[in-house]
Amino acid sequence: MKTEIRSKEETATYQEWFNLADSDGDGRISGNDATKFFALSNLSRPQLKQLWALSDTKRQGFLGFPEFVTAMQLVSLAQAGYELNSDILQTQMDKENVQPPVMEGLDTLVAKTKSLTISVPPEVNVTVQPQPFTTNSWFTSKSKSSKKLPPYAVTSIVDGLKRLYIERLKPLEVTYRYNDFVSPLLTNSDFDAKPMVMLLGQYSTGKTTFIKHLLKCDYPGAHVGPEPTTDRFVVVMSGPDERSIPGNTIAVDADMPFSGLTTFGGSFLSKFQCSQMPHPLLDEVTIVDTPGVLSGEKQRTQRSYDFTGVVSWFAAKCDLILLLFDPHKLDISDEFKRVISSLRGNEDKIRVVLNKADQVDTQQLMRVYGALMWSLGKVLNTPEVARVYIGSFNDKPTDEGFVGPLGKNLFEKEQNDLLTDLLDIPKKACDRRINEFVKRARSAKIHAYIISHLKKEMPAIMGKAKTQQKLIDNLDSEFAKVKREFHLPAGDFPSVEHFKEVLSGYSIDKFEKLKPKMIQAIDDMLGYEIPELLKKFRNPYD
Repeated sequence: MKTEIRSKEETATYQEWFNLADSDGDGRISGNDATKFFALSNLSRPQLKQLWALSDTKRQGFLGFPEFVTAMQLVSLAQAGYELNSDILQTQMDKENVQPPVMEGLDTLVAKTKSLTISVPPEVNVTVQPQPFTTNSWFTSKSKSSKKLPPYAVTSIVDGLKRLYIERLKPLEVTYRYNDFVSPLLTNSDFDAKPMVMLLGQYSTGKTTFIKHLLKCDYPGAHVGPEPTTDRFVVVMSGPDERSIPGNTIAVDADMPFSGLTTFGGSFLSKFQCSQMPHPLLDEVTIVDTPGVLSGEKQRTQRSYDFTGVVSWFAAKCDLILLLFDPHKLDISDEFKRVISSLRGNEDKIRVVLNKADQVDTQQLMRVYGALMWSLGKVLNTPEVARVYIGSFNDKPTDEGFVGPLGKNLFEKEQNDLLTDLLDIPKKACDRRINEFVKRARSAKIHAYIISHLKKEMPAIMGKAKTQQKLIDNLDSEFAKVKREFHLPAGDFPSVEHFKEVLSGYSIDKFEKLKPKMIQAIDDMLGYEIPELLKKFRNPYD
């Protein structure tokens, strides 16, 4: 009981300090706020630099309240003589005896701030809540009144990317119809969404069981069996209670990043659902379970929506893509090959999992691994070898008598490597978001060059239909002209076949001509504004 009281008291103390340090009142401790507040700890600059790196693990450029509490506990440990490193988070931070640190002169400042709390005379018949610590007069000059942040203020890297998208990139995408050809326009929920992990594979390779293994429990709507059981795309995410939400409902929810899926129609949305449940892992990561890939022709005739298109949409949004195989399903069908091909441009996110590896002995496993690498080499079309995790990702204990002690030891190491990879996703989410934004900006710029080039090739009056058909038929040579004219890398160009398919539904004559100012705005954003944004929110003690 004493522990609970002390914990509540410490939480209240940290909240009081957090409000005091937060000069803007936006619920975030910026680098400038931190340098002023943490100076009261009397730690050295190298210690403070390490402290910030350990607290801002997601590299967002600010500290929320949980990160601030972590920072305060690290200050306390540093003052007690501990060396600040990543191991201290696992050893000392879990102990209950980490007391609030000594912050020189802070009690006086808290008392002074409390004295500034606004009160109402008793004779006034109005109920007014006491104002929390909003003045923060010790950070700002007394001549300046505290103001709310203007709506265009940038207080994090993600905020900065949102602003750059609206002011720089979105106008270019709208002008040249990037959303029709490549990817739907982004919304705020796309920037604020949690990192996503998508599982792909043929039926009965253990995708749903893998998710259950990660969560240590079933998620709402989960079905496991040797036959194709998962018949829909299921997004497993954090929620206040266990429930399943239909696809049409979540596609129109502005707080969820799935509005772009409406382009695949109602037939897809009826095969899409969201499973919510409270879980600490889902607080950090969203998991996407997918239907098993069947044989090519059968799947194409039975599905009423663009399966590979949906996979491609999720691939662009995901931070990690796991391709699951099992020792008895190493063949890559035509449909599975198209699915893997739709991941083009996201090769850095792909990890391969050879699941159910305990179903074969060590000698067979060696041959299975070689066969899998041979099959993947024909499909991925890259000289680099994909990372393959070998194991049996379920809750059953590994039978050492069948795979031997070496096999059991291998599976445990591989499982730990994969879990480490998954746990690193939230830490890399901000870096990944920047990477995806830059990738999208370059893609949109090339798209603008292609569209404006095709427009320029159209005649002014006669023969428009004939010229359009000729341009579509010879689109690969038109791509080559654009590449040579603007000195662009061939690897950044879109798929010719997909572009032809979409282009055939448009009148090229209606497209816009090249607008150099828009292109220059993208170049300035990539060359100056994004680097300045990253510089603004880097470690303040660098």
